[in-house]
Amino acid sequence: MEATKHVSQCFNVQRGYNAVIHTELVKHMMTNAAAAPPCGMMHHNKGSRKWQNPGRGQGRSQSQMKENVKTQQRGDNTVPRGVCQTMCPARELHKRESQNRLHRFEMVVGTEKDRRPRADPLRAVKEYSRPAAGKDFANSADLRPPAVLLKTVCYLIDEVAASPHLHPWTEVYSFVFDRLRSVKQDMIIQRAHGPDCVAILERMVRFLIYASHRLCDEPLQLFDPCINDTHLQENLSWLLDCYANETGPHPNQDEFQALGLLYNLGSHRATQHIMELPAPLRRAPAIMLAISINRSFLDRNPVRLLRSAHRLSFLQACALHRHVTASRKDLLLIYSHGYGSRNCRFPLDALCKLLALEKRLTSALCQACGVEVNADEQVMFSKASFAEPEQEKLCCSLYHNIVAEKEKELTISSIINGCV
Repeated sequence: MEATKHVSQCFNVQRGYNAVIHTELVKHMMTNAAAAPPCGMMHHNKGSRKWQNPGRGQGRSQSQMKENVKTQQRGDNTVPRGVCQTMCPARELHKRESQNRLHRFEMVVGTEKDRRPRADPLRAVKEYSRPAAGKDFANSADLRPPAVLLKTVCYLIDEVAASPHLHPWTEVYSFVFDRLRSVKQDMIIQRAHGPDCVAILERMVRFLIYASHRLCDEPLQLFDPCINDTHLQENLSWLLDCYANETGPHPNQDEFQALGLLYNLGSHRATQHIMELPAPLRRAPAIMLAISINRSFLDRNPVRLLRSAHRLSFLQACALHRHVTASRKDLLLIYSHGYGSRNCRFPLDALCKLLALEKRLTSALCQACGVEVNADEQVMFSKASFAEPEQEKLCCSLYHNIVAEKEKELTISSIINGCV
């Protein structure tokens, strides 16, 4: 119990570290090492901005973290280098096959129902393993170098997440999510950096943003939005650190700077980070649109926000979508005060245009918020009758029209690989 408590305490690091350090760093790297962390991700400097709430995950100093890190050698050359050229190390593959712990996506086709299914080396991917005492995470034979990690991520996206034959997608998500955690674990142990590291993180961020939209109404046991958000924020923070601390070029930087602001809409830290970007980058169309939408949110102007949302790309709309329903509710609240006169009637058609919803969904949202719509399709606002809707009455996926209309003719592969 004490060991478990110590491991959980190590998840929380001082101030800016919490955004990028996850369970992978605990008990699996170097004891008493003084080496620098990967990609500048643990350095708290003026070029690095962590967007999580400052109250989350504080408490451990850098020296305390280093005491929990494990190494095989000392001196200048302490960083392990992976030599495994397959998606799953041979030792793990044989072990999981003998223990009957293969995922069905990793089995040889036709053996799934056998007493002991056979592993397909071309489909098996190293699974995430939690840090524990006695585990050797720095064995080079079990670590995949960055180039292999990038190929692994591409396989997970193109052959698993984008496959039309693998169902349900909640299981697909769970499998890909776990294997991406393993990829990040290998990256952290090796202190990965450079173009391959950036390419991997970009695909991870796109996948998690897409999943946050697609699975938002799934039961908690199938999709936990808080866990997805935690990993998304960590990967995004690491990626932005790479942009800030590594020489380019970074052709997708404007895309991810904009995605970060849209996802963290209203965050003062995210806003400050964007405003501190170099002027030429800040003038990129994607970033300027994100700044405009963020300003509308801060100004509490949901009408302008919803109008601007139609100009977003599909993935940008996915990043924004968790704020859209709240903005629509805010619009109804503002109008309940502004048009709350007893004799005032507001046309339902006009409200539909403002909310960017069809009549049926507009009426349902009004009803959930205590706003009356009469038989003549007129809305009767009243600040006294407005009520905060119960969460069960708001099915987020019903109000995805702003996102759904942009998804036509797009494939999951093209979305996550950035080919749109």
